[in-house]
Amino acid sequence: MPTALRLFRYVAIAEACSWAGLLIGMFFKYIADTGDLGVKIFGPVHGAMFVLYVAGVLAAARVERWSPGVVVLGLACSVPPFTSLWFERRMLARHREPVAA
Repeated sequence: MPTALRLFRYVAIAEACSWAGLLIGMFFKYIADTGDLGVKIFGPVHGAMFVLYVAGVLAAARVERWSPGVVVLGLACSVPPFTSLWFERRMLARHREPVAA
């Protein structure tokens, strides 16, 4: 697997984990009303993972020669929670498929 695709995979997983942390922090801040420490911690972490995910999509797209539509889909998958995992799995499966000669 090319390095760019491997790094994209790690960043996609990290971005989804940071989403989970932020959502849990938001639960405790807004629903349980027990404080905003989780949001203070995971907000910046998720922001950094979001930026890295976007960079990872662009780097992997260049190496793997994704179409513009696939790139837009990958970038759009950075917004809803956990869709970066779906996109990462889809691109990894596509990479593993044998290419017809």
